[in-house]
Amino acid sequence: METEKARLFASLHKPGTPLILFNAWDPGSAKVIAENGAKAIATGSWSVAAAFGFEDGEKLPREVAIANLERIVAAVDLPVTIDLEGGYGAAAADVAASVALAAAAGAVGCNFEDQIVGGDGLYTIDDQCERIAAARKAGGEAFFLNARTDLFLKAKPEAHGGLVKAALDRGRAYAEAGASGLFVPGLADAELISTVCAKSPLPVNIMAMPTTPPAARLAQLGVARISHGPGPWRIAMRALADAARAAHNLT
Repeated sequence: METEKARLFASLHKPGTPLILFNAWDPGSAKVIAENGAKAIATGSWSVAAAFGFEDGEKLPREVAIANLERIVAAVDLPVTIDLEGGYGAAAADVAASVALAAAAGAVGCNFEDQIVGGDGLYTIDDQCERIAAARKAGGEAFFLNARTDLFLKAKPEAHGGLVKAALDRGRAYAEAGASGLFVPGLADAELISTVCAKSPLPVNIMAMPTTPPAARLAQLGVARISHGPGPWRIAMRALADAARAAHNLT
């Protein structure tokens, strides 16, 4: 990991002027995104897994994810952050090993979620804080550890209002454990986003979805980072499918 790039990446997280991450999945997509206005490159686990023929949920072998990261880092001059899902293991030592590999491959940060991959529910706050602390130690001081809570993804939108306090409690604990940012994918209500941004001790990351407010409105709400997740992959695959159908149509 280049410390200068890592610090630049952290500085781009400004509430009101959010960092836009139009997620890439391989070196080719990263180069196109870098050439069209990006300030940083982020992978998305769903997209990377799909590009290699795997399902999401750590089905993509870690060594493949890290090799892909190395190629992306070599292909662009921008800071690159990787989606490490749940850290490829429940134990803090497993998480530390994954983060160390990502940092050695050139990543300036990672996404790291609190859902139990392959299981049910979320890790307890204490368990996740232990995992975050291990990730911080492995990545180093400048590594941007984007702590994701899956509270909102696992609940229906009508229940989101009742989860804000729990999300903020996790955010505060994660900050104390060493997290750099708070990622709340699935949260789309403008008022709730505003509340989380106002009360979070960490810069807030929102996932762009059809139901979320547009980027300009998210900026007004205090969002510091907007991720597009699997959206770019789906756009590209729709275009590819349309072109393939047209090419194979002889009528």
